[in-house]
Amino acid sequence: MVQFLLTWFVSAIAVLLTAYIVPGLTITGFTSAAIAAVVFGVVNSIVKPVLTLFTLPLTILTLGLFLLVVNAIAFGLVGYLTPGFTVSGFFPALFGSFVLSFLSSFLNRLFFSEPDGSSKFPFS
Repeated sequence: MVQFLLTWFVSAIAVLLTAYIVPGLTITGFTSAAIAAVVFGVVNSIVKPVLTLFTLPLTILTLGLFLLVVNAIAFGLVGYLTPGFTVSGFFPALFGSFVLSFLSSFLNRLFFSEPDGSSKFPFS
């Protein structure tokens, strides 16, 4: 349970930093970032796989590049569903998805892994 809460907190920080880095994204505070982190989890686990399945022919035709559009759509959907988090268009959503991916991976590596690559938590 502690690792889940820590992961949620780190994800909220990543959302907050992304909103400050990417122009076109606005967030009202940490509470909105925490809600957005939960909504990102739901969208990435339910909506994004369905979108990926429906757009599979187009993804194959573009050699996988259409997945960038699917990521931007998912990011924009999170902005639409989260109060206090606004995405002002397609390109802020696209760049926001890149920056959020980079920041999340950097922060997770920083907080949740040892120098040898193993996890800091014994049961993960």
